[in-house]
Formats: sequence, structure tokens, C-alpha cells
Amino acid sequence: MAILITGGCGYIGSHTCLELLSAGYDIVVVDNYYNSKPEALKRVKELSGKEFPFYECDIRDEEGMNAVFAKHKIDAVIHFAGLKAVGESVEKPMMYYDNNVNGTLVLWRAMKNNGCSRIIFSSSATVYGSENASPLKEDLPTGAVTNPYGRTKYVIEEILKDICVADKDASAVLLRYFNPVGAHASGRIGEDPNGIPNNLMPFLLQVAIGKREKLSVFGNDYDTHDGTGVRDYIHVVDLAKGHVKAVEYALSHTGATPINLGTGTGYSVLDMVTSFERITGVPVPHVIAPRRPGDIATCYSDPSKAKELLGWEAEKTLEDMCLDSWRWQSQNPKGYDE
Repeated sequence: MAILITGGCGYIGSHTCLELLSAGYDIVVVDNYYNSKPEALKRVKELSGKEFPFYECDIRDEEGMNAVFAKHKIDAVIHFAGLKAVGESVEKPMMYYDNNVNGTLVLWRAMKNNGCSRIIFSSSATVYGSENASPLKEDLPTGAVTNPYGRTKYVIEEILKDICVADKDASAVLLRYFNPVGAHASGRIGEDPNGIPNNLMPFLLQVAIGKREKLSVFGNDYDTHDGTGVRDYIHVVDLAKGHVKAVEYALSHTGATPINLGTGTGYSVLDMVTSFERITGVPVPHVIAPRRPGDIATCYSDPSKAKELLGWEAEKTLEDMCLDSWRWQSQNPKGYDE
């Protein structure tokens, strides 16, 4: 039984490859290296002790994708491949719609051409928009998103829902992530963002390692316990294991099913900074900066549906998140570019 992973060299993709191999699945990986490095999969092979096929291919290359499917009997697809920087999406919306939305359409055509109708889609809590109160449940309204990146996730969800209505054999598990952090306990694979990190933990790590001078905390006047924004941080290994469970579900169910992957616990930005300092003993210089447009005070999940349908719940602690993140960063100060 082979699972195709698009974007399998990326942060979440590489960890999911490792968990799938550990669970006994055969995998096939496709990536175009736009925001990833070949070294990641080399280390997945090293950690797993297993070989697997890899194709350097853009998901918009229909001929290339059909060729991959023709060579392998693919039972399901985990679809990570997508652009993910909010700011960049505002500046280059056409690039995001073309890559994320059009890329998914091309991928689905290649799947159907080759008898595959099971997909696990890498969605995001951003589809809930800014109007819903936390904890966020899957039956809340979606679509009131504030940027093109979030809109692509919402549009792809709607496309996959429509496909599942039209095609009774189709199965789409729409995994709505909250805030992935951490790294594999070995310290061999982790998050290696290009340029200036967009998210809290990788930026915090670059400050801790001395690559950047200080961390800017955007806003300390929100209606939260310390005035800084509260988010649901989930360890990337827990997230990866959620994908393994989602594969099992997709292979035995039809229809489109949105499922949150989060811990159900919110931590503020300052909680994360002070916890990291306490747990690792490494200082993180930080300053308070003005709020960023579009940021909301609080966002955390109700993860009960994942437990009910997938038998999955997050197991890693905040201490695990901080220690594993720091192990990765301190052992790989330049990421995969050692």
C-alpha cells in the first residue's frame, strides 16, 4: 500500500514521511524544492533505515504527475505542496492561486486518471477567519479569511467538498492545523524556513542561536491574560501522527471530513518565550512592537473530533516542543545548509 506525499521534503511533510514509514507504509515523495531541501529526505532515509522513490516535480506539471502515478500503485495522497507565507500571498496573490488552487486541480485530475480518489489535505485553522470565538469547532462557519493564503486553503476545501458530492467514491480528509512547532527528537530533521521566518518559534530559535538580535512581540494590549496573542501550538510529531491516522480513515470512509489537529490549549507569545527560556536555559531578547494588521487575540482548537474519528490526540508537552525545537536549532544552526 503506497501513499504519495506531495511537498514531502518540507517541515511537516518530512516528519510525516518518517511516521508513515514507521507505521509500515510504502511512500512515494514528490517535491519541487521551492521551500525545502533535499537533505531533509536524506535524513528521513537515515532515521528510518528505508529507501523510497522521490520525484522532483511541480504538482502543476500534469504530465509529470501522471508519470508518477503510472509508475506506482498509489492508494492515497497526502497533499502538503503549497505556498504558505501570508505576507507574500498579499503581494503575489496570482502566484498563490496558481500554485495552491490550480496545483490541487491538476493533482486531482492525475489522481482520478490513475484510479486514486483518497486525499488528505493540508488545510489550516486560518479558514475559520477572525469572527469565530475559540475553541474552534469544525462545524463553525468558514471563509471569512483575511489574506490570499487563507483564501486558497478555504477554496481548496470547498473544491474537495464539491468533488466528494459529485464522486461518491471520493474521500477527502481536510486537516485544519493550528500552530506546528518542535522537531524530531533526534535533532536530525526540523523546520528550516527560507529568509526571515514568518512564525514565532523559528524566529525565536534564530534569536536564541544568535542569528537575529531580538524577537518582536506584536502587541501586548489584547484581551488575554498577559496582553499578547494566544495560539494553539502543536508538536510536529503529533501532527505527523495525525496524518497516519487520517490515511487509515480516508481508506475506509468516503465524503469530505474537516478535522482539527491541535491540542485544545492556548499559550500566549510571552508564555512561549518565558517557557522556552526556563526549559532550555537560553535567553531570548525580545521587545514589544505594535500589533500586526489582521492578527486576532485568541485562537485555539476543540480537538475532540480528531479523537472521536481518528483515535488521535496530541501527546507532546510544551516542554517537548521547546526542548526538541532547541535540539534541532542548536545542532543545525544553519538548518540543512551545514
